[in-house]
Amino acid sequence: MKTNSTLLFAALLALLVLVAFAQSASVALVILNMCLISAIMALGVNIQWGYAGLSNYGTVGFVALGGVAAALVSMPPVAEAWAAGGLRVAAALALGAAAIALALQLHRRLGPARVRTLAVAGTLAAGFIVFRLVFDPAAEAIESVNPASEGYMGGLGLPVLLSWPVGGLLAAGAAWLIGRTALGLRSDYLAIATLCISEIVVIAIKNEDWLTRGARNIIGIPRPVAHEVDLQKSESFLEWAERLGMDAAELSSVYVKSSYALLFATVLLALLWLSQRALASPWGRMMRAIRENELAAGAFGKHVAARHLQAFVLGSAVCGLAGAMMTTLDGQFTPGAYEPLRLTFLIWVMVIVGGSGNNLGSTLGGMLIWFLWVEVEPAGQWLMQALASGLPEDSGMRARMLENAANMRQMVMGAVLLLVLRFRPRGLIPER
Repeated sequence: MKTNSTLLFAALLALLVLVAFAQSASVALVILNMCLISAIMALGVNIQWGYAGLSNYGTVGFVALGGVAAALVSMPPVAEAWAAGGLRVAAALALGAAAIALALQLHRRLGPARVRTLAVAGTLAAGFIVFRLVFDPAAEAIESVNPASEGYMGGLGLPVLLSWPVGGLLAAGAAWLIGRTALGLRSDYLAIATLCISEIVVIAIKNEDWLTRGARNIIGIPRPVAHEVDLQKSESFLEWAERLGMDAAELSSVYVKSSYALLFATVLLALLWLSQRALASPWGRMMRAIRENELAAGAFGKHVAARHLQAFVLGSAVCGLAGAMMTTLDGQFTPGAYEPLRLTFLIWVMVIVGGSGNNLGSTLGGMLIWFLWVEVEPAGQWLMQALASGLPEDSGMRARMLENAANMRQMVMGAVLLLVLRFRPRGLIPER
């Protein structure tokens, strides 16, 4: 299996080198960076599905929470927005939390079911009304502060690298809250529940402008590496470019993207090492036993629900970490980019194609599927142009072929998934 894994990773590296020669080194590095982030997301889903057999179809929500953390931790606070409504928003959130806490206490302490239900419902309704009365004017005041470039409360102004673990912790906290209620469901219902909850998270992120600017995006997120413009102003860097015989702009782009790749590869290797250690430990063997037969594992004294919650929280934390890294790479937080097709379906394809239950397989699947997702469209354009080269310029068939080249991406993804399920149903690097 080691030889097979080495050959597959070597083939993927050869494809990236081919892209560097056929297109440019900068393009190859852009693909490599997203391949590394995709591999981390695939590792997170593999912890949930490959280790514990949990069907989490809400990956996009946890990735989005990581992106929120990257923006809110690293961006500087907007003092005017805080003065306009920051304290009132904090008070509204405190009132909402107090209403929920009071409702929980009433639910525990009141005896008759009817009285308990009416008291809890009344408390929540009253708390919601008070919350909105305080929150809505404060949010409007914040959003009216220089809406073209700000219109939100800003962040904490801390180093952007600190936002990566914070993104993981934020996703883990949300997963704990979701898992406490949803993990008792059967696998198919769990998949539906996580999908719906993640959509609620994404919708909230897209619409709460006071926090995330919504459709206007948060731009200018600090970077953990140098800016290309700053490098091009450095005399030593210009001398280095001259010695190498490269254009300074091209070399600065390669340098920055290589720096990102080094950071992402370090995180991926650390997570891969930890995942391998966990999988080979008694905890990993217990998780696989629970995955294969929950009743038998429970009969031997294993707390199945608690172990499911552990796997769910850990996998979501890894996805949140990857979401923070992706936002850092983009340099902006774009709520509209969090689509289930890209950040749930694709990641599941990565895990299935690579090999569920195998960390190396999930890593390979994450990198390979993202590479295909990016490169299939230009390859499809080239193929369609070659096939249509013999047709007249005004031919309807030629126009239709060139028009449908963009659909090659979805077709190839479906074909790859079907072929792997048919000939390698356990993935390219299957679980031992």
